[in-house]
Amino acid sequence: MIEFFQTILYIPLFNGFVWLYTVIPDVGIVILIVTVLVKLVLYPLNTSSIKAQRSLQELQPKLDALKKKHKDNQQDLAQETMKLYKEHKVNPLGSCLPLLIQLPIFIALYWVLQAGLTSDDFSMLYSFVQDPGTIDPMSLGLFDLSKPNIVLALLAGAAQYWQAKSLSRKKPPKAAGEGGKDESMAAMMNKQMLYFMPVITVVIGTQLPGGLSLYWFLSTLFMALQQVILSKKKDKETPPSSPSNSGAIEGEIVS
Repeated sequence: MIEFFQTILYIPLFNGFVWLYTVIPDVGIVILIVTVLVKLVLYPLNTSSIKAQRSLQELQPKLDALKKKHKDNQQDLAQETMKLYKEHKVNPLGSCLPLLIQLPIFIALYWVLQAGLTSDDFSMLYSFVQDPGTIDPMSLGLFDLSKPNIVLALLAGAAQYWQAKSLSRKKPPKAAGEGGKDESMAAMMNKQMLYFMPVITVVIGTQLPGGLSLYWFLSTLFMALQQVILSKKKDKETPPSSPSNSGAIEGEIVS
């Protein structure tokens, strides 16, 4: 399994990374290019995942209502839930599967950057890829990307916050009554994740080589931008509904 992982992902990515460095001898710019290329390849998967997350969020009030209605009958709850998913053409696994597919790629890139920035072993290069002998970890003559960089770690945390913020749930108003309790609980959990994940990102980032923090920052930033663009596109395509027609009460955005 490890050999398969190396052959399919790690070695090709490592060779691509080294080849780009021989063409553009600045490791920071190489990381930027690699990030853009990976995001372009994964764009359809990311788009599918983002749309699935938003669809599930929009269905959450109805799911909460079903839980309350069928709280004493799990079989009816499961049937009605699947019926609701089918009616709205929502795949409950749609937001998870693309992320699971991307996980091996992220791990491979982590190893590539780790090896490229901290090792001089280029024995896995293809015959047509020039051996650079060593990779200079300095970027733009200012940043040593082989060492932890607190600024890049903070930027990665800020990007993580923005990404989570762009998908934050709405908090139901008091007028929603008892039926809004479950949704309020979900909103509180999302609010905790909104601050918890960026902090974890910064803590981990301060322990990693700066190149990895740079990739983390750029990757998360592009993902957040994609979420914002898709959100605005969907808002333009969806006509606004009046409270009298929808029966819904608009809540406040959780910050």
